[in-house]
Amino acid sequence: MLKRLTSFAVALSLALATTAPATAQSRSPGVVRDAEVEGIIRAYATPLFEAAGLNAADIRIFLINDDRLNAFVAGGMNLFLNTGLLMRAEKANQLIGVIAHETGHIAGGHLARTQEALSKASTEAIIAFVLGMAVAAAGQGDAGAAIVGAGGTIAQADLLKYSRTQESAADHAGVSYLDSTGQSSRGLLEFFEILEGQELMLSGRQDPYLRTHPLSSDRIDFVRHHVEGSPFSDAAEPESFTDGFGRMRAKLIGFLRPLNRVLQDYPESDGSLDGRYARSIGYYRAGQLDKALPMLDGLIAEHPEDPFFQELKGQILMENGRGLEAIPYYRESVRLAPHEPLLRLGLAQVMIDTEDPGLNREALRELEEVSRIEPRNGNAWRLLSIAYGRDGQIPMTALALAEAAMLRGDKSEAWAQADRALQQLPEGSPAWLRAQDIQNAADREDQ
Repeated sequence: MLKRLTSFAVALSLALATTAPATAQSRSPGVVRDAEVEGIIRAYATPLFEAAGLNAADIRIFLINDDRLNAFVAGGMNLFLNTGLLMRAEKANQLIGVIAHETGHIAGGHLARTQEALSKASTEAIIAFVLGMAVAAAGQGDAGAAIVGAGGTIAQADLLKYSRTQESAADHAGVSYLDSTGQSSRGLLEFFEILEGQELMLSGRQDPYLRTHPLSSDRIDFVRHHVEGSPFSDAAEPESFTDGFGRMRAKLIGFLRPLNRVLQDYPESDGSLDGRYARSIGYYRAGQLDKALPMLDGLIAEHPEDPFFQELKGQILMENGRGLEAIPYYRESVRLAPHEPLLRLGLAQVMIDTEDPGLNREALRELEEVSRIEPRNGNAWRLLSIAYGRDGQIPMTALALAEAAMLRGDKSEAWAQADRALQQLPEGSPAWLRAQDIQNAADREDQ
């Protein structure tokens, strides 16, 4: 289920709402979450992280809902990829080449001053900064200033800019990781050639990747020579990578592009799985359920073990006021992919929304599992506070609210809710100790 995070500062959301054009893309600023897309990206990235000697589990990957071509590393072990990059890439190998290059920046410890400046900034603050720079560059200076203000400790517009030396080092590292994993560097070369065509544009029209990752003929020549000499240059993409890329691109275009653009990229004559997937989403987003549901039902009939088709059917029903009908599809998606916390979160969400008391205990179990797997998921804690409240567990309601407040950076609210929990929880219990930890963390950040 494609979702966007809502824990941005008010200044960020208001600035974007008042300056952005009324398009499907611009209505969803921020970070998008989707179990299927995240899983595909993680499958691409994990071998590269491991080839670089990094612990893949330590690196967080964020998808920014921004139509421009960009990817960057910031705030420690965090990789940010724009949806514009994912949709404009033509094949998996091009995207994998970009990830290999960014992995080189992580492994090389580049942008030390950026890491120092951003190490204590929240994810939302980093994204607020990046989006603020984008709005300012587009001529909306006041809005951009408001967004950057929401970024807190971030003050320098050039913090994300790499030197040519660092770029060259990341290129060398990236192609070595691709060779180590038996993958072609040809996609990285093709990506550079796309960027090369933008170099003569005015800076305001260039994609931000080019402005923060300076390109040179020497860098292109290096990658080209590597491709000419590498034994892996003609290696075929794994079928799972190709299939995953097609589905990811179809899904993002279906959700983030207007219907006329979806039909342009995936016309009715396209009977492929990707084409039907994109159109079913596009029709649903346009309110044409009479076209969306039969197309999706056909996909489910052909692939009954696909958890993401089941999830999409549940989402369509839920968002059209048919929550009770949606629950079996969400349950089936969780049964098929029990390791995916976002699917469990979707199931719990629809159960909470139905306000059926008989479903609250099941929703509570799902949310507790989500918060265990993803303790930084603010939406899970918010829903947990509701489920605990309905179950009469008032101290746990306060603790969940404290967790949610801490994640969105509201330290005073987090401290107050943790205090409420401490007054009612058994002293020394795991929940009581966690409430103490939250208060201590809030105090440290204030200092």
